Amino acid sequence: MSNREISRRSFLQGGLVAGVSVTLTPLSSQALAALMENSVTVPSEQWLGNNGKARSRNDALSKVCGSKVFARDIRAKDMPGWPQQQGHAMLLKTTKADRIYAGYDLTWLGADLQPDRIVTAADLDKDGIAFPEEHAPDPLLPEGKVPMFIGHPVAILIWNDFERFRQAKARLKFNDKAIRYGDKVPFYESDPYGSFRYVRVGGVTSADEDEFASLKDSILFPMLRNRRPVWNSQPNLHGNLTERGLFYAERMKQQIDTPPDNWLVFDERYKTPSIEPAAMEPDNGNGWYDPATKTLHFVVATQCPLETATETAKMIAPSRFGLANLNMHPGYTVGYGSKDHNIFVYYAALAALYGAGVPVRLANDRYEQFQSGIKRHPFDIRYQLAVDKTDHSFKIFRAEMNVDGGGRINYSPSVAAVGATAAQSIYYMPQNDLQVTAYHSRAVEAGSMRGYGTLQSMASTEMMVDEIADRLGIDAIDLRKKNAMVSGMKNTQGAVPAGALRLHEILDKAAVHEVWKNREAIKKQREARDPDNWYGVGFAICQKDFGTGSEAPMASIEFTADGHITLRHIGIEIGTGMSTSQALVVADFLGVPATEVKTGETEWKELQLITGGNPYLMSQAEQDTVLRNPRWVGKLASASSATNSAYYFSHATREAARVLFNHGLWPAALQIWGQGPYGGQANPYVVRREDAHWVDGRLTANGMQPLSFEQLARHAHEKGLVTGATVHGFNRWSWAEAEFSIDGVRERLPLDGLAVKYGDGAPSVKKAQMNSAGFHLLDRQNVHYPDTQLNNAAVTYYSPVATLVELKVNKGSAEVQVLNHHSWVECGRVLVEELVKGQLEGGIAMGIGHALMEEMPLYEGGPGEGDWNFNRYRLPMARHVAVWTQTAEILPPLSPSDPSKGIAEVVMIPVVGAIGNAVAHAIGKRVRDLPITSARIKEALNG
Repeated sequence: MSNREISRRSFLQGGLVAGVSVTLTPLSSQALAALMENSVTVPSEQWLGNNGKARSRNDALSKVCGSKVFARDIRAKDMPGWPQQQGHAMLLKTTKADRIYAGYDLTWLGADLQPDRIVTAADLDKDGIAFPEEHAPDPLLPEGKVPMFIGHPVAILIWNDFERFRQAKARLKFNDKAIRYGDKVPFYESDPYGSFRYVRVGGVTSADEDEFASLKDSILFPMLRNRRPVWNSQPNLHGNLTERGLFYAERMKQQIDTPPDNWLVFDERYKTPSIEPAAMEPDNGNGWYDPATKTLHFVVATQCPLETATETAKMIAPSRFGLANLNMHPGYTVGYGSKDHNIFVYYAALAALYGAGVPVRLANDRYEQFQSGIKRHPFDIRYQLAVDKTDHSFKIFRAEMNVDGGGRINYSPSVAAVGATAAQSIYYMPQNDLQVTAYHSRAVEAGSMRGYGTLQSMASTEMMVDEIADRLGIDAIDLRKKNAMVSGMKNTQGAVPAGALRLHEILDKAAVHEVWKNREAIKKQREARDPDNWYGVGFAICQKDFGTGSEAPMASIEFTADGHITLRHIGIEIGTGMSTSQALVVADFLGVPATEVKTGETEWKELQLITGGNPYLMSQAEQDTVLRNPRWVGKLASASSATNSAYYFSHATREAARVLFNHGLWPAALQIWGQGPYGGQANPYVVRREDAHWVDGRLTANGMQPLSFEQLARHAHEKGLVTGATVHGFNRWSWAEAEFSIDGVRERLPLDGLAVKYGDGAPSVKKAQMNSAGFHLLDRQNVHYPDTQLNNAAVTYYSPVATLVELKVNKGSAEVQVLNHHSWVECGRVLVEELVKGQLEGGIAMGIGHALMEEMPLYEGGPGEGDWNFNRYRLPMARHVAVWTQTAEILPPLSPSDPSKGIAEVVMIPVVGAIGNAVAHAIGKRVRDLPITSARIKEALNG
């Protein structure tokens, strides 16, 4: 029996991808999404306090009560219409990267434990599976080839029952007998995943036109020779863009190599480790292919449901299976980026496809997650910074970064580029030459883990600036103040960051903090009382971009005549609390939060959108051409990643709510206030839209009678005003804009797609216009898209965080103990303060782990061999992170209209640099390689 045969609800509202009908239905709290539309979130009256603030997250009850909201918890028996039998699968992997793969041998398992189905590369080829190109080549390694990396999968093994699967897997674990190896060969080689160079020479001041900059001119790209970047072009001030850029780069190098007497030139290396994300939910998927209806039902943990659904449909469509329908259920998940653009979901889909009608679950245990889960990229960095010894200003910043991307490309080019463009941290660099290359290696695949390259580069920058202050003999915060960017200054790409930069405000607060101000006196006192330990104080600050430069949020808000508000959103909950914060954003314009929230929504038929072309690579001419189609957008939907919830997701929610207010609630209010044969209460006054205020959930303006949302909703429906709005936006470091005629009113909005609904009492003519999935789809006019040249800006949106750390280092063991830390965060308008604090506390804990504990060998002896778990990998615990003594300050917004800024990644970065600087203060020596282990401290002390 398939879900198509269940007729209680007509829930199939799918799109068409490669001829496959695609439906995405989020799991409900009871995993009954195929039958019901219940949400894991509870109605607002259950989580909202009387003060309009959240008492708890709106999904808290479902989670603490153990409801099946996470994909990992789902079994076949939980899904209506699925067969009750649950099959299980595992990936068989080769653990030697220097041997030819010569096939597998499972005979030693015995007849009773043989898999019911084995899927190999030959099967995928024979059956016409078109595995996603971005995860190619060789998702399953064919016989006779050399592995691309340690842990390269060679087969999917499927058992139709749990007990045989359990016994067989126990024998296969830590056992290489199943793999036959051939001759020893050189390691697999590949060209670099990406190589970039960002050169900027500013004018006399930042306000003057740049002589050369990535934004104004171009990013530089090298040739490749012997799998290394080579600059064939000759420096030439009057040549092409590359030759001009190389001229300025060479001039900077000569100035660094032969500096004037009044310059101090810093030149040191930093290294960062490979890190395991350690997400609570390992990668998993559970699917059932119904051959009778050619339908794949698929429960999956992913941060990007639309990408997963689209690529899965395209992968299977040309195969012998003749897939007709894909019904995908994205569950809640958590992954710190590790479930973004992840190859694992396609292995899980294939396991289900080859299950011969039996539902099949592919789910990593912890050993497997260490072995194949996405890791944080290790960086090898050389920094050179020239500083004027008289006024302490930064002059020239040069960087050479090598990034280990592991065995598959994933997001390595992007991570490398972002790491390089973030290297300046908070500082204005008049001239810079930043080179970065991401390389293939035999290590486990590295991808979009939290920090995305900026953690690696900015933590190193903060340790560099602190060490320069030591060499100059000045206060490290004073040095930062002299070089920190101010509003309107350009970044290393030549772009001006958005809005006011409040870096000096944070630095001023840190400079007068008692721990910083009195650090030398405190050090003497502590070490006198505790002679077994050195005491140290460290500070660091950074600002991180949020967003990807290709963000596409979607949201839909509707309200009923009795005041029930439903919010549908593209964002999926990955632990950030976005379902709660987005519900509250609605109140900005509707006075009350959304009653019901549906996340991970991917069906938006009312907008009829299409897309095509790569938003990062397309030319301006190409963009101008495709924009002639009013349904074309630069990207269909954003994944939940890149710290995009607070700002980008809120943009869509807020714009949808704004449309409802301006064209539904506000006209309703004016009509109510203006009723009467001789004019109403508004008649003696001038009542303007800008006078409108929500007070205690009631709308008033210029002394008018306060009206409840329920009153306004009822009237808006009676009069057929706008009562629903679906919006789409696109952001390439600036928002796309267009004009729309909304219920007879022409308005320019920061949107590129809009559809509206009219109230129950609308005349038949207006209702007839709602012919696009129940909405009136509006044609945009005079559309303006951000210029494609803005791709070179790399970033314009920033959030800053600073952290001050106290720690001690044991003189015997050289173990580091964090005693206390205080942070300052500026995130604009706070949506939910508790969520901001939670992000800060969790991020700092992750940063402490990165700085002091977390490390794995990259290659042989590392996690790719399948024998790593938390018994070998050190994670910080409560006692390591000063859980009871830590404090933080959230800077208040400059005004109620401040945007909300994304902070989920930046919160973990400054604590890393602060710890490095505190250790140096404690022991008097610098440790530049992370993590700062006792062995490295002893080496520094003895060096």
